[in-house]
Amino acid sequence: MALMWALAVALLLAHNGYLWLVKGVVPDTDIMALLPVEQRDPVLQQAFTHMVDAAQQRVIVLVGADDWEHARAAADAYSAVLSKHQDLLQTGVQLSAQNQQDWLAPSQQMRLSLLTPAQQTMLREQAPKYWVDTALQHLYSPFSGPKLGAWQDDPFGLFSGWVQARAQETPVRPRDGYLFVENKGRPYIMLLMNLQQPAFSMATQRAVLPLLEQAGNAARQAVPTVELISAGVVLHAGAGSAQASREMSTIGIGSLLGIVLLMWLTFRSLRPIGLIMLSIGIGCMAAFSLCWMIFGQVHLLTLVFGASLIGVAQDYGIYFLCSRGSVDQSLGSWQLLRRLLPGLALTLAAAVIGYIGLALTPFPGLRQMAVFSVLGLVFAWLTVIFWFPALLSANTLKSSSFAAWVGQTRRHWPLLGLNRGSALAALLFGIFAVAGIVRLTVNDDIRSLQTPPKALLADQIKLGKLLDAPTPVQFYLVRGASAEQVLQREEALKLRLEPLIAEHIISGYQAMSNWTPSMRDQAANRTLVTQALLAADGPLKALAAQLGEDDSWVAQMRSRALSAAADANGGHDLTPTEFLKSAASEPSRHLWLGKVEGAQGSVYASIVALRGLDNYGNLPILKQAAEQLDGVSWVDKVSEISSVLGHYRQYMGWVLLGAYAAIYLLLFTRYRSAAWRVLTPPAVASIATLAMLGLLGQPLQLFHVLALMLILGLGVDYGIFMQEQSMQRDRFAWLTVGLSAASALLSFGLLALSGTPPLHAFGFTMLIGIAIVWLIAPCFSQDPGRDLTQEKEEKNANKS
Repeated sequence: MALMWALAVALLLAHNGYLWLVKGVVPDTDIMALLPVEQRDPVLQQAFTHMVDAAQQRVIVLVGADDWEHARAAADAYSAVLSKHQDLLQTGVQLSAQNQQDWLAPSQQMRLSLLTPAQQTMLREQAPKYWVDTALQHLYSPFSGPKLGAWQDDPFGLFSGWVQARAQETPVRPRDGYLFVENKGRPYIMLLMNLQQPAFSMATQRAVLPLLEQAGNAARQAVPTVELISAGVVLHAGAGSAQASREMSTIGIGSLLGIVLLMWLTFRSLRPIGLIMLSIGIGCMAAFSLCWMIFGQVHLLTLVFGASLIGVAQDYGIYFLCSRGSVDQSLGSWQLLRRLLPGLALTLAAAVIGYIGLALTPFPGLRQMAVFSVLGLVFAWLTVIFWFPALLSANTLKSSSFAAWVGQTRRHWPLLGLNRGSALAALLFGIFAVAGIVRLTVNDDIRSLQTPPKALLADQIKLGKLLDAPTPVQFYLVRGASAEQVLQREEALKLRLEPLIAEHIISGYQAMSNWTPSMRDQAANRTLVTQALLAADGPLKALAAQLGEDDSWVAQMRSRALSAAADANGGHDLTPTEFLKSAASEPSRHLWLGKVEGAQGSVYASIVALRGLDNYGNLPILKQAAEQLDGVSWVDKVSEISSVLGHYRQYMGWVLLGAYAAIYLLLFTRYRSAAWRVLTPPAVASIATLAMLGLLGQPLQLFHVLALMLILGLGVDYGIFMQEQSMQRDRFAWLTVGLSAASALLSFGLLALSGTPPLHAFGFTMLIGIAIVWLIAPCFSQDPGRDLTQEKEEKNANKS
């Protein structure tokens, strides 16, 4: 059997090598993939990806100084460093007067079709004299605003006003070939860079972050007083990777050294550590390979969750090792295995029952986690069964003085029974549990799981305020059967958003219909301009009289205005497709999804992004703005992901309760009335942990519940080991429990020191829970004194 298992392990190793090294598999990181299929919206997913992908690969640096010359000198020094590494960071092209003019060309050709809501209102309400005065002011006044092209092309300033409205969508302005923003008289030059490699790649972070630091040093050397404000996903990813490396080097190495020292003190050999790691490693390999075959993909959260649960598998190896070093050396390893097999089988069955409950939920993510964990545990268990007896002979391990001392400490633990001490302990625990649990709150907000460095967070906030940039995680998704219908629905939504701007709930919005109105609106705009300004007896005729021009001039101006739009695109309206071909569309391309595949077939879709959204208390008002508008839906990705985490937390809670019930029925088949002794320690530890969280003011999260699941798995193992000892009168169970609990505390409990909130929550729960299970497990076991007395009587009888 050992050789057959070696062949199976070799196949697993080969398959893992193929997946990781040849195929180059990457775990899935999309949290929405964990949702049931019927709850996923493919169009929404594409919209979110469309919004995030561009931002994910972009790095923005604001170079600020006391005056323009210093800001420009610092920006030149910064850009000079980056220009040598275009393969890593591609910098934007410098602006020129010509390419700025090229940006406006498509819109300028369709200028009669483009009006702001304010201009539409004025065209309907203002008298002809107002428009004559406006045209004269644009002609003669040097302070009448920017002039785009000849005065004859835009005598009433409608197109200039429309361009100014588009410019108000961002405070960024061009100057001397740079984009800049000004705040309280202080100029900030904006440098836009696009990563050429994935932002989350460790290699990208190692290459880009030092380069940005080098560029920053060059800017500071050129202008010592320069202010640099940086933002980008790669900066946060790099900070997270650096923190993970620091924690791995402290927590990881510390726990490993602790476990090695513990095993050495117990067995005076390193072989047990290698064997336990071997069983866990085979379990992880098997789980990954088989899950990949079953699901075609493995989620990153599955790896994190499953790998930690497979840590339960260490108990199987520790149980065998402790028994091998403690029992009569004349007993062969295969004979020992037969004696231990009932307890080992029960621990595996109890763990599998708990995780099968996850597979019954409607969430694909939980089902995948369940399959991963069950497969990992089964393969680790089989490794112990098939290889440990063959690799460990009776003389391989010898009990040390440390092991003997640990085993003897059990006699210091009191046993709970029907007495005043037990009743008082139960009463005090009840008071503690109630006092803590009534204070327990819940927080599933995804933002609570992130703690970026304060400097990065401060830069992100300041940059967002200076640029008035839209958020990529809250927006409106607009759908329709055609591009025209999408634009019309955008325009209906914008009518509801205008009052919210006046109330300062938002500062503005970005939409494709701002640049390319619907054909219906373009036609209405042309009609409105023609009737209000170009009519035979309208402002144009009065303007001609003021200028001393005749009717031919009026006809020429009217013909010039009407023919411009018709000549632009062969008489067609300006469409998103035409606009997206122009350079002017670059900042707005993320707003237009075009034709996409949805659950009900192909649809057209777009995004309306919001600016100035800094009060999350206004989110319900923004959601209400989309209600009862056909094809318009409010998207709050933060709330959506938080809702997914909340659903998982609730389901995991119910699964945890169901697992306790199912495991009790399993234990009852072997231990009968003593089954409660096995299950009570992890239950008490879980309740105590929840109470402690409540008293400390830590809200309950998904990762706390995941840790409670692991406490159940480990705690049941400890209870089974203690109960098996009472039944078989062996003396190694308490040593097994001690080694397993100490290893779990070192492996998982030290994560409480992590600065990453999910790991801290998981580790803190494990630290409290496992420590309590370890402390109280002997109190719930049966009295071993009777077994000792009976054993002495048997020995005396044999001697006589």
